[in-house]
Parts: sequence; structure tokens; C-alpha cells
Amino acid sequence: MTARSTTALRDAVDRLVDAGTDAGLTADVVREEASVLAAAVTESGGGSAAADWLRAFERERTTEFFAAAAAGRRWRTAPTDTLVALRLVGSGKIEQQRSRAYADALAEVAAAAAVELGTPTSLVAQAAYEVAAAQRGAPVAPSLPAAAAGAASGPVGSGQSDPSPLDLRGLLPQPSLNRGLDGLPAVGEILDALRGGAPVPGTPAAGAPAAGTPAAAGAAAGDAETATAVEAEAEEADELPTLAELMTTLDDLVGLDRAKSQVKRQVEMLRIEKLRTEAGLTRPTMTRHLVFVGNPGTGKTTVARLVSGIYRALGLLTKGHLVEVDRSELVAGYLGQTAARTSEVVASALGGVLFIDEAYSLSQGVNGPDAYGAEAVNTLVKDMEDHRDDLVVIVAGYPGPMKDFIETNPGLESRFSTTISFEDYTDAELRAIFTLMADGADFAPTPECLDRVEEITSVQPRHSGFGNGRYVRNLLDAAIARHAWRLRDVEAPTIEELRELLPQDLVDPSGQDIDDTLALLAPDGEDDAVTEVPDDPEPDPAATTEESSR
Repeated sequence: MTARSTTALRDAVDRLVDAGTDAGLTADVVREEASVLAAAVTESGGGSAAADWLRAFERERTTEFFAAAAAGRRWRTAPTDTLVALRLVGSGKIEQQRSRAYADALAEVAAAAAVELGTPTSLVAQAAYEVAAAQRGAPVAPSLPAAAAGAASGPVGSGQSDPSPLDLRGLLPQPSLNRGLDGLPAVGEILDALRGGAPVPGTPAAGAPAAGTPAAAGAAAGDAETATAVEAEAEEADELPTLAELMTTLDDLVGLDRAKSQVKRQVEMLRIEKLRTEAGLTRPTMTRHLVFVGNPGTGKTTVARLVSGIYRALGLLTKGHLVEVDRSELVAGYLGQTAARTSEVVASALGGVLFIDEAYSLSQGVNGPDAYGAEAVNTLVKDMEDHRDDLVVIVAGYPGPMKDFIETNPGLESRFSTTISFEDYTDAELRAIFTLMADGADFAPTPECLDRVEEITSVQPRHSGFGNGRYVRNLLDAAIARHAWRLRDVEAPTIEELRELLPQDLVDPSGQDIDDTLALLAPDGEDDAVTEVPDDPEPDPAATTEESSR
């Protein structure tokens, strides 16, 4: 994969260095400030933002990106440290010119970073606008009319005074103002304003290369590359399942009637909320984050993946992918490192769903309160608020521990108000799941074999550790192993023999009863099958031979 070009960002940083050195700053200090500013602008730009930033500023560790982003967030509402120092140097005309030039160069870095690092989402564009306004000394007022720029902010190219360097709103084309339900201009319009205003129709933009020059040819090639990328994204979008297809897939899942009903209710509430918003009606304060509770193997991850796609199809998420993690991927080895790791995981899930399995483990320490888990939870709550428009978090686990987990942090209670319950599968549903799994592995269990499956599952107690779908998968794995052993003396088995699963493939042929057969399967709730031989002071030779072969 070809690395994205960061030519505009490099040029913007070079101009910032020139402005800084003219004012007496060192180049290293200026470049460091540029890197922090760029990270603060683009931390919402998806997983590729960090990679692009590392290449642009020649860094190695992703944690550096998130540390820089955290350090630079305050510059969305206040000038940078060096700009403050320049403004304190003196009030003379030369000093003012130097500080203004440095502020303009910082705004250019913000604009270039928004365009070239990661995905230029509405959050990234808004961050770039806020950074530029803060550096130039303009108040952030999304609905500010163009006329508010004052007499000095005439239209671009009108021959009147140039727009104030302290007001980005004067650079926005007037039709772009007061657009959308929240009063914000579109992403492209904000980015155009940051670049210096939209070009007049029929004329080249300011600074555009003349036609027929090598620079113009290069620009044309860049435009063609961008167009190709847009077309590829459009084709990929066309291949994504529709809302109707996703809902059909949800309906086709075995069992889970209660969970499916609750998901459908949530989807309808969010759909109506979106329609109300588009109609200009009052927008209710509804949270999209979910709590999944249930025993292992009840399809929570499968439903979470469908939910991510459904939210994308509704227009609530930009990508609709699923990032599945547990405690080990959020908590670092030392206090202070966990926040960066958690933010890194959150960044990878932007535009989709972050699914945290066994989330209660973040609040359960071996020797009392868990400071590491608490750091992860506090960071998660903050990042959920920062990225509330393009991130959904689903936390999952056992009902009791999950209730206690949600109550450990007021931020969690306010954000996770919807709980979806996943009940254990019935014996008939486990039989159906076994059939689907066998078919997927190209095996054909006989009706008698399926009857035996239902018989085996019927004697399995439904306690909190029951594996449900995982248990059935382990049962199938054991049956496939016995099937192979059953055919050990058949030199050239037929296709039917290679596919057919019989009742004896589910129960040990040595004559052991069902309880002993169940003991040979993996412990309930475990992901990996573990074969355990029952204690027997005088093992049957045939049974010993069979166990050794597994």
C-alpha cells in the first residue's frame, strides 16, 4: 500500500519554521509544536491518522501520537505556548507582524494536517477550524454570519480589504453559513476556509499553478489519484449490506428472541430520532452505547458485529466495523501508560463499534480496587464523550458482574442506559446450531446423530459457566475426531462416508455413558477444547487406544 502524500503538510511546517525562526525561535521547538498541533487536530481521523502522523514527523511509536494529541488539545481553545511567548515579547509593529505570521502559519499546519493525516471527518474539520481560530484570536462561533468579520473582511477577490487574519468566518462563502441542523458548514467548506477560501467559479484558485506547467500536470495527477480513491470508496460502499439485509441476517440467527427484539427496538428508536433531527424537530438525548449480558457462547459478538453494520446503514457511523478487545488490550503494565493504550484502541474503533468483552474485569482487582482498570475506564468515558458522534461502545459479560461494573463509575451509568439480554439456548436451538456448524464444516449429521446431540445437551446444567454455542462447537470437534478414528481402517472412503456423522461419533464406542462423554469435552465457557480422560484404575484397552489417538 502506497503511503499517502504529506507534501502540503511538509510545506506548511516549513513555513511555520520560517516564521518561527524570523521571530527568534529555534527550528526544533517549532517543529515539535507543529507535530503536537497536527496530532491534536487529527486524533479523530481514524486508525490511519496515527500512521500518517508517524510518517510525516518521522516518529516510531503510536503512543507518541496519542501523547501529542492529549498535550495539544488545549490549543483548540487557546494559542500555543510559543505564540503566547511571541505576543508577550513586545507590542511594536514588527513584533505584531511576526506573531501574526506565526499564527497564520499555525492555522496552515492545522488545515494541512486535517486534509492529509487520516480521514477528514467532520470532527477533524471542526478541530482544525477551532485550532486556527484560537491561534488567530477569533472566537469560535459556528453560526457567526460573514458580516460579523467587520468592514475589513470583504469578499475574496472583490478588491476590498483582505479578510481579517483573526477571523476564519470571513473566508467562508456566504451560502455555506448556517447550514445543517447544528449550524455548522459542511466539512469541505470548513477545510476550504482553512486553506484560504473557495475559488471563484471559472477562475483558478489562489496559488494554483498555471495551465501547461509541470506543476499543473502534477496537480492534475494528484486530482486523478484522489478521484480514483473516491471511486474505490464508492464501490466499497456499494458492496456493504443494506439495512434490510442486516435485519434479515439478525432474524435468521438461531434463538436469541429476546435479544433480537431489544435490538430491533433500539434500531427503531434511533431511526426515528434521526428522522426527527432531519425534520428539524427537537433531538432527544439518547445514548447509542449498549450493555450485552449473558453466558458465554450466546452470540453476543455476532450481534455486536450486526449492530455496527446496522448503525452504519442508518447513517449513525461512518465505517461500521467492529473492534473486539478485552482487559489485556486496554491495560498497560504501568500506571500512566494505560490511558495512552486505551485511547489508541478507541482511535482504531472510530467510525465503528468498540466491543469490550468481560468488561467487568476492568473494575475487579485481585487485592481490592483496580487502579489500572480505573484508569482505562476513566479514559474510555472521556473518549466516548470526545467522539460521541462517530463511536459506539458495547460492553459485555455476565449479568451480575456487569451491573456492578456499570455502577462503579457515574460516567458509565449515564452512557450505558440500554441493556440487551442474551438467554441460554434451548436443547432444540443447540441442535440447530450443531447442524449449521456441521454443514459449514462440510459434514452431514444423520437425524439419529442430531437426536443424540439433543440428548447430550439436555443433561448439561445451565449454570453461569455453560458454554452454549461454544459447548456445541466443542462437541462437533470431538465428533469430527471420532469420525476420523472410525474410518481409520477404510482405505478409500466414499464422499458420503467422509461427510456423514453418526451417533457413535458423539459417544465413546467403549461404552462410556453420556456423563463420561461430556467430561471428555472442553470445560464450559472455554474457547479451546481440552480433552480430559476420566479416572479409571483399570482403563479399557480400546478406550485408551482411542484417547491416545486424539
